[in-house]
Amino acid sequence: MERRLSIWKPLLAAAAYLVGLAFLPTANAQQCINWSQTGNHGGYFYSFWTDGGGSVTFCLQNNGRYTTQWTNVGNWVGGKGWQTGGRRVVNYSGTFNPSGNAYLALYGWTTNPLVEYYIVDSWGTWRPPGGQGYMGTVYSDGGWYDVYRTQRVNAPCILGNNCTFYQYWSVRQQKRVGGTITTGNHFDAWASYGMPLGTHSYMVMATEGYQSSGSSDITVSDGGSGGGGGGGGGGSKTITVRARGSVGGEQISLRVNNQVVQNWTLGTSFQNYTATTNLSGGITVHFTNDDGPRDVQIDYIQVNGQIRQSEHQSYNTGLYANGRCGGGGYSEWMHCNGAIGYGNTP
Repeated sequence: MERRLSIWKPLLAAAAYLVGLAFLPTANAQQCINWSQTGNHGGYFYSFWTDGGGSVTFCLQNNGRYTTQWTNVGNWVGGKGWQTGGRRVVNYSGTFNPSGNAYLALYGWTTNPLVEYYIVDSWGTWRPPGGQGYMGTVYSDGGWYDVYRTQRVNAPCILGNNCTFYQYWSVRQQKRVGGTITTGNHFDAWASYGMPLGTHSYMVMATEGYQSSGSSDITVSDGGSGGGGGGGGGGSKTITVRARGSVGGEQISLRVNNQVVQNWTLGTSFQNYTATTNLSGGITVHFTNDDGPRDVQIDYIQVNGQIRQSEHQSYNTGLYANGRCGGGGYSEWMHCNGAIGYGNTP
């Protein structure tokens, strides 16, 4: 983990970045390896590294699947994904069974600026990155993630040794194994906290273990580009959100049945933000990047020409009232990360 779990990654990445990739055959048959390498298998990029301590087996299966078994390891990591990361909708499923210190994360790098990033969905006995560098939260794919920024100084990286760079973290508040990771939601949230990314290098759905034992069976697939507009746009239902921010830069997310239709960044004057969708279910507008003076005021939404006033809605988890966030309803304001519910689609 942060205490030294990440030191292998820059060394491995540098070898691939500067020297070239070591390729295994792309046949679909299971191929198990136990020495550090990167390559392509079944149409996916893979990476695997071990410090040699204990026993670990990393097996490449059909397509985007890999399986692992480790016992009393020092430090190891492996995963499948893409040689070029970016704004992807990443789908994954499987099992993750650590005994001790380990985590399951979408992991990648960018250059200019040089950034090592993690979107962590599950972990073992230690929750990375240990609480330091907290920046805020982001809501994505049905759950809240805590955002952190940490820094490595004079450390190995994908460009060589003695690098100084930031690490960006989104760590899910409630563990899960399997689902969708919309990377654009995290990238946009990081940018709103002053955490920009650069040119993307590789991205893998990784299993990592540190002084632990365990197993995993993970299958990853590409759900398409993960732009800030979300995945639920386009269709016969038109929804307009009239909103403003208190200082500018506030981010809101329109969702139907908890699926993102569109994300917007607000100014300080009321504007109408419009999207279309074919999704059905509950309509919510989320405030996703509360930070100090940031607040959001939603005047109303309009659904296929019908106005629904915010002050008429009882569900508001972003209002600060009665001494806490989510302490009341029937207001146009969200002072905290949260959402206003506007009933169902027609």
